[in-house]
Amino acid sequence: MKKKSTKYIFVVGGVMSGIGKGVASSSIGTILKARGLNVTTIKIDPYINVDAGTMNPTEHGEVFVLSDGLETDQDMGNYERFLDAKLTSINYMTTGSVYMEVIRKERNLEYKGKNVQVVPDIPLEVIKRIKKAAEKADADVVIIEIGGTVGEYENILFLEAIRLMKQEHGEDIATVMVSYLPVPGSIGEMKTKPTQHASRTLNSAGVFPDIILARAVMPLDEKRKQKIATFCGVRIENVISAPDVESIYDVPINFEKDGLSEKLCKILGLKKPQVSNLKEWASFAKQSKNAEKEVKIAIVGKYFNSGEFILSDVYISVLEAIKFSAYSLNVKPVITYISAKDFEKGESLEILKGFDGLLVPGGFGESGIEGKIQVIKYARENKIPYFGLCYGMQLMVIEYARNVLGMKDANTSEINPNAKNLVIDIMPEQKEKIENNNYGATMRLGTYPAYLRKGSIAEEAYGTQNIEERHRHRYEVNPKYHIKFTEGGLVFSGVSPDRRLMEIAELSREVHPFMLGTQFHPEFLARPLRPHPLFTAFIKACSVVKK
Repeated sequence: MKKKSTKYIFVVGGVMSGIGKGVASSSIGTILKARGLNVTTIKIDPYINVDAGTMNPTEHGEVFVLSDGLETDQDMGNYERFLDAKLTSINYMTTGSVYMEVIRKERNLEYKGKNVQVVPDIPLEVIKRIKKAAEKADADVVIIEIGGTVGEYENILFLEAIRLMKQEHGEDIATVMVSYLPVPGSIGEMKTKPTQHASRTLNSAGVFPDIILARAVMPLDEKRKQKIATFCGVRIENVISAPDVESIYDVPINFEKDGLSEKLCKILGLKKPQVSNLKEWASFAKQSKNAEKEVKIAIVGKYFNSGEFILSDVYISVLEAIKFSAYSLNVKPVITYISAKDFEKGESLEILKGFDGLLVPGGFGESGIEGKIQVIKYARENKIPYFGLCYGMQLMVIEYARNVLGMKDANTSEINPNAKNLVIDIMPEQKEKIENNNYGATMRLGTYPAYLRKGSIAEEAYGTQNIEERHRHRYEVNPKYHIKFTEGGLVFSGVSPDRRLMEIAELSREVHPFMLGTQFHPEFLARPLRPHPLFTAFIKACSVVKK
């Protein structure tokens, strides 16, 4: 039996970063999957960090956790959401992780004493990982996004990997360059010159684009397409206009209108894949625009502000999870970002009256913690639906201890290790790691099972008593207080199989319409066509309260 010839699509950036390579890669995967092809995706980040776990969210955006616990770039979340896939650590690499592996192999004499060099050994390790991911997924097509932009010194080794793979695999390789075409306000004309320079820079690394996705505020006209084709050496039909859109979920549909999947199949020599079927996806995209009834959600966090800008990407999985559930219920989410620090500075909590639901996402550290606790207290006392994620659950427990159970000094050992009532404490296996400043990839990470209490809000939402969810935390509800909380009315409706860890806390509907927190991160499993049941239960509660 002839071995399957896997195809590889490399996605690189031109001109500037932040123009949507991740969404483009995800969308290409979506349209190829719609043709019946088995697709997997890989992200290569060109920084020295071994993973994204120790990076400040305001610098790098959300840290997305894969099923096997690797902390990654937020683009991995886009891949999983668009493809409805479960990716693992083999689908993600950084310069740091590649170098670390090459050095490990050299120290172990796996290079058999030969001179180990940046070229070709680093690109060859990259290629080895790409092929391993392809093999694990039994993929027809592997999409590899290379972070940064062409011309940056730090990603030249990844471009070298493309060149070497093209040399080895020829027609099994395609390169897509996502480039930006500015329209300077003082000129009022779309300029192609930056894209021409980016293409020539890519050519200088021995890589030639097969497709150019032209990002711009408006669609390209034929004149610009012709100029890009002429000066960048691509066919005019392979210059794809990618204008700004109302929703990123419109991108796959727009790509198909330009026949992108058919063009890629032709470039890669893919024989007669099935006719594209984006029916479900198109229905979802349409539904996201047709909802008329609004539900107002406030996300109260601490990572929003950066100078004059709001960094919503810090909580992108949460935002998307809200949208998926809202659209499935035919309501339009109106999301407002509120900094918890404002309430510590005297901002009136009365502004919260205008919202149908409040959500406190995950986070770390002391900044904004008392403001969040004030918000949680307000939500509990005023019967506003509340959803707490990770830290948002821990703070819900602290608030309940302080204001319902009378433990006024209740706290977490993360903030005040000397507090008398440490209702949230560090997990025992984490203590030594913290003492030794061992922070990277040492939290409770990845997928873990949990058991749900029958008749609880959580069990009703999931429709089962056995679940698996993704985690990222060091602290937990202190076991010493489990009974005291339970007797005081706080329901731990989700627990680990050994019943040592409290995974979900909630108040019964007799007390509150919806007040629930999770120690895990349900947002990581929300999908456009499969909304997460807890987010759906939250949005449903917000809609009922609104009536």
